[in-house]
Amino acid sequence: MKKTIQSRKDIETLVKNFYDKVINDEMIGFIFNDVAKVNWEAHLPVMFDFWENVLLQNNKYSGNPMPLHISLNEKVPLTKAHFDRWLKLFHETIDEYFEGDIAILAKQRAQSIATIMQIKIAERAGK
Repeated sequence: MKKTIQSRKDIETLVKNFYDKVINDEMIGFIFNDVAKVNWEAHLPVMFDFWENVLLQNNKYSGNPMPLHISLNEKVPLTKAHFDRWLKLFHETIDEYFEGDIAILAKQRAQSIATIMQIKIAERAGK
C-alpha cells in the first residue's frame, strides 16, 4: 500500500525521486543540467520548502520562482512540451510513492504552477 503525504520526509521522498527522473530525462534533463546548471545540493532543500509549503502549508518558502524561469526561458525557450514532460514525471513519481487527498492536491497544484508559468513566460515574451 502506498503512503499518504503527511510530513517533510514524504515531501523529500517525492522531490528527490522526481528530480532524479528530471536529471536523467532525455527531453528536459539538459535544461536543468546544462542550461540552468542547477546546484542540486543547494536547490533540493529549496524545493523541499516550496512543496512542503504548497502541500502542507508550513510557510517555510518565501521565494518567487518566476524571475528564474523567465530568465531561463531567455536562454532556452521553455515549450508546452517541456512543461508537459515535467508534469508527466511529477505525476508518475506521485503515483509510484503516494496516494490520497494530498497526492491528488499535489498533481492539481503542479498543473496550476505549470499553467501559470507558461502564461507568465508567454506574456513576458510578448512584451
